Amino acid sequence: QVQLVESGGGLVQAGGSLRLSCAASGRTFSGDVLGWFRQAPGKEREFVVALSWSGGVTYYADSVKGRATISRDNAKNTVYLQMNSLKPEDTAVYYCAVKTSTIIGLQSYEYDYWGQGTQVTVSS
Repeated sequence: QVQLVESGGGLVQAGGSLRLSCAASGRTFSGDVLGWFRQAPGKEREFVVALSWSGGVTYYADSVKGRATISRDNAKNTVYLQMNSLKPEDTAVYYCAVKTSTIIGLQSYEYDYWGQGTQVTVSS
């Protein structure tokens, strides 16, 4: 059974930083893509960044490019999302998700497994 557990969210002032973690278990992820999405109140879930687990290829949404870094710890089966220079518009529930393919996808429907989400709130 695949489990994705996010942590690291919280309340931060604009300009601050957070590191989100996604601990993954239940399958071998070497052939998968792990993505981060976010959903703000009243808005659709949107793509943030994705990482191909084996090749290390990454793709960032324009909204976070230059402010976000995705990384992985293979030994811990954990993926991290470092977010810097946070803005109030980054406020959302952040979800990690797994796409059982080596090809990075930008749409939420392409992903097969989802975590429960972690709340990030950026105050102005």
